[in-house]
Amino acid sequence: MQQFVLSAPYILAIGSAHAMHPPSDDAAAGLTLPPVRAVSIGRPFHWLRLGWRDFTRAFGPSVFHGLVVSVGGLAIVGISLYLWYLLPGAVSGFLLVGPILATGLYELSRRLELGERPTLDDVFAAWRRGTRPLVFLGLALAIAATMWVLVSVVLIALFVKAPITGMESFLRVVVVSEGSNLFPVWMAFGGLGAAIVFACTVVSAPLLLDRDIDLLSAIATSVRAVAESPHAMALWSILIVIATALSMATFMLGFIVAVPVIGHATWHAYREVVDAGTLPPRA
Repeated sequence: MQQFVLSAPYILAIGSAHAMHPPSDDAAAGLTLPPVRAVSIGRPFHWLRLGWRDFTRAFGPSVFHGLVVSVGGLAIVGISLYLWYLLPGAVSGFLLVGPILATGLYELSRRLELGERPTLDDVFAAWRRGTRPLVFLGLALAIAATMWVLVSVVLIALFVKAPITGMESFLRVVVVSEGSNLFPVWMAFGGLGAAIVFACTVVSAPLLLDRDIDLLSAIATSVRAVAESPHAMALWSILIVIATALSMATFMLGFIVAVPVIGHATWHAYREVVDAGTLPPRA
């Protein structure tokens, strides 16, 4: 739930992921990483089918997650309309709880995989069991969001000469880019950052929930998984962007379905691309 801005920079970062993090670097860094599998480009559609299946089989707990994200999105919109200067903090806070919230969806899919009928009690138990490493992941995402806010401030200072006094002037001066080329530059930087976040988190969160592995090793495994299947991961990122855009276009209501389906599908993506059997289960 934490990876969704532009598709083109995603593809750029995915295509270079192998060069950024070759397997030999893992050994040099002393990391013991699980093997990853290459998958074909069409596998994201299979993950979505499995995600929809899990959504229908654990409907109540799944919808709960979607409702939380939908309400959170509406709250952020409300903040941006009336207290626009609090928007960066609201987004950063939402990123902090995102990985923890998605943990429940991974747990639902994990238990369905075992033939169980999971409930909200299982979700809360998973949050307690897997909270610590996922909190660190959330903190890392919040720091990344804060850094992005700082980059945005610098770009605005460099490109914008007119004063920004409210949301209307922000949209006119920054988004429409009256008298400057700020918006394309802003989107390019944002897309590159989102691509890096996607590569680091695409399978690291469910791996942290499922297996006893440290945060850095989980992130390194996620980057390696992207490098092994760049085309499939590029398509996966595009599908996530489309689902997010459609959800926002429906005044956040689409998140009620999109979030649980994508969350469940992410579990199945992790199970297919990471051979985690060599790692002990997280107690």
